[in-house]
Amino acid sequence: MEAIDVRAALKEAIARLRAARVSSDTLAAELLLMHALGRDRTWLYTNPEHLLAPDEAQRYFNLVARRAAGEPAQYLTGKQEFWGLEFEVTPAVLIPRPETEHVIEVALERLGERGIKINMKTGAPSPALHVADVGTGSGCLAVALAHELPHAEIIATDISAPALEVARRNAVRHDVAGRIHFLRTNLLEGVFHQSPITSHQSFLFDLIVSNPPYIACDEATSLPVEVRDYEPPSALFGGPTGVEIYEQLIKHAGDLLRPGGILVLELGYNSADAVRDMLHVERRWANISITNDLAGIPRVIAAERV
Repeated sequence: MEAIDVRAALKEAIARLRAARVSSDTLAAELLLMHALGRDRTWLYTNPEHLLAPDEAQRYFNLVARRAAGEPAQYLTGKQEFWGLEFEVTPAVLIPRPETEHVIEVALERLGERGIKINMKTGAPSPALHVADVGTGSGCLAVALAHELPHAEIIATDISAPALEVARRNAVRHDVAGRIHFLRTNLLEGVFHQSPITSHQSFLFDLIVSNPPYIACDEATSLPVEVRDYEPPSALFGGPTGVEIYEQLIKHAGDLLRPGGILVLELGYNSADAVRDMLHVERRWANISITNDLAGIPRVIAAERV
């Protein structure tokens, strides 16, 4: 490959990605070049005439070709930011989305003073919080909550062993591994038997959160190629209509939350009414609320265990 500088490499990569109709082509070109060179964005734009070594250029345009073919940039770079924290991501886990941060926001809002480590009135330590993250994937919800709630003990479950390995590494990366217990199980099945912090039946959670699989199986063909062909199907598809998993999840949460405990779930497209009806039918829930994302789409449902 002929010698090429940073400016020309970016220009060529943007053109290739644009021709392939890759969304956010400029951002993708920048992220991939930053990854290939081990540099940050400021360096790229303050050193536009820096010549790439032949192996650097080869590595960069190989990444560009893979992104043009549909492979997500996050899997190519191995990282994604969530809640201001950098997470490792691999094809074993769903890529964390910005809209999932609403789950954290709603959970912290619903916890209120319980989410503060020190009681502001007495100065005494607040009681320990017991939290579950169901279908943890990369661990983004569990790690972000551990980061925000230093007095929380968290159980994070997933049916995928490779996903749990990624989540464990992310917990170590952010120095919260000592407060998160990872369990391989379906939803919350068997948590009493598998975790040292839930080893007796009197244990109940204060908060349960989840971003469950919620896409209908017959919607697969309508998904973008980078989602359909690269992200793990077990983290995407929730059944024939996409809402099947919520019924079982709501039942588990009703059994395992203490009175006053909070359930916070991310919602799939057009699932808000169906999930709200499930909560009403259970007759174990109060203060049901739905929060829209920045696009005005119902994104999070929350309820309190009575």
